[in-house]
Amino acid sequence: MTTRPLHAVLVDGTEAAGPRLLKLLAAALDGSGPAIAPVDAALPSPARETLLDALAPEAVQDPAGVTTARSARKKRAVAEGTAVVIGTSGSTAAPKGVELSAAALTWSARASLARVGAGPGTAGRWLCCLPLTHIAGLQVLVRSIVGGTEPVLADRADARTVAAASAAGCVHVSLVPAQLRRLLGAGAGALAGFSAVLLGGAAAPPGLLQAARAAGVPVVTTYGMTETCGGCVYDGLPLDGVRVAIRDEAGAPAGDGRIWIGGPVLFTGYRRGAPAPGDGWFRTGDLGSFDRSGRLRVRGRADDVINTGGHKVVPGEVAAALQTCRKVADVAVVGQPDPDWGERVVAVVVPADPADPPTLKLLRLHVQERLPRYAAPSRVVVVDAVPVLPSGKHDIARIRRDVLRWEQTEAESVS
Repeated sequence: MTTRPLHAVLVDGTEAAGPRLLKLLAAALDGSGPAIAPVDAALPSPARETLLDALAPEAVQDPAGVTTARSARKKRAVAEGTAVVIGTSGSTAAPKGVELSAAALTWSARASLARVGAGPGTAGRWLCCLPLTHIAGLQVLVRSIVGGTEPVLADRADARTVAAASAAGCVHVSLVPAQLRRLLGAGAGALAGFSAVLLGGAAAPPGLLQAARAAGVPVVTTYGMTETCGGCVYDGLPLDGVRVAIRDEAGAPAGDGRIWIGGPVLFTGYRRGAPAPGDGWFRTGDLGSFDRSGRLRVRGRADDVINTGGHKVVPGEVAAALQTCRKVADVAVVGQPDPDWGERVVAVVVPADPADPPTLKLLRLHVQERLPRYAAPSRVVVVDAVPVLPSGKHDIARIRRDVLRWEQTEAESVS
């Protein structure tokens, strides 16, 4: 039954934005206020209106706290147990709203706190330096509410900000790989006082994890998505109550198993779309496997699989192999249409030393030592930075669009 009002909350970069959202979130969780849908106030007007139409809130609260009702045809209530609706488009899809119940959000928060040793009565604040309009940032607020602590809110994760948060009593933080890389580049001292550094939003390069752990940073890798209230698998192991399965699908090659997630952290359904599966399992868009110790290994997005010459290549696995090359600082791997091979494997690379970028020959040999020969890139494009989404994930749609426009003089390829 859809009976609870939903208010969209426009969140800007002002100092008051975080505390305002924190108060509204607490009321949404305990039922004393309407459900909320945080929306980035900086979105261009057409994109913001498209997202609001998809979310269909009853009213919109602007950054000044002024609430304006939406027209009847543009609003729709949510189910009574729903506390938050997150607008998400990922890297390729159209905007949609993911409905999350208070029960699912608080279960996720309690399980996360327990896993990192921040249970009831344990002191320690969270630093929130991720966008509050995305599940990773919002869940930092939920953990703070559930844990009875006041988060420190910041719009960046530079060394000075993190060190100041540590001095203010923060011992937990959620980061994306790009943030951790920058902090390590500035020296690991800023993170020295933290007892848990959750790392998610995108695949963590092995070299980055090794560097962080060598510096004594207590990194915990997380896997999850908006539909699972954010990270629900820590260091390859599910949180309490969460179930993970790998299921081969009809018509897919053996070993191309899809990750399925079940448990109390699942979403309720999509706004103006399909409800959550009734069997208690969510079919993710990712391929995965379990290692010998039973830990989940995420191979990459199923939709991103490249078909080259009849062979299936998982871009995430190629990118992981390339990340171990000392001449690569960051890399994304995509497929590009090719008249002879169907698709070619393209590596978009940020060099560790811009004055000495890696050659295609070097990168091909590097991959061939770790993966089948057909997985080696046949084209490399050197860039200053790989485009990313606000969540920290590589912006695959933009990369695919741009890689087709880059001229041959800016890239190196083999036929």
